[in-house]
Amino acid sequence: MTYVHSLRVRYGECDMQQVVFNANYLVYCDDAVDRWVRVCLNIEFGHDPDAHFDFSQVSFDFMVKTLTINWISPVKYGDVLDMTCRVSRWGNTSFDVDVAGSVGGEERFLSTITYVSVDPSTHQPATVPTRVQHALDAL
Repeated sequence: MTYVHSLRVRYGECDMQQVVFNANYLVYCDDAVDRWVRVCLNIEFGHDPDAHFDFSQVSFDFMVKTLTINWISPVKYGDVLDMTCRVSRWGNTSFDVDVAGSVGGEERFLSTITYVSVDPSTHQPATVPTRVQHALDAL
């Protein structure tokens, strides 16, 4: 099973060329990953997938280290953008997430985000909990 986060592009997210303004792709990826992680962890812990997830339950949080976007073709006002998320690399305290964006089945961008796992109270790098790895690999 693959997680898909969908959104309809709003007028204010577009630039004078009538396509999505480049910075908004970062916002889209951030929203998709946030929702995907929360759904995965809620399922892993037996909660309603739509509920808020309290990261302190697993002594885990994560922060962006690097983000790249390979743009393929424009996303425009009114398009329904579907984004799939998956972990493409696990490290000890970091992991990479690929976010693939498409409209009507046609690929529009691919983003790779490197996250650092951190302790929620100190924000210092910490090992990715096994249960988090399991949850993110499952969906």
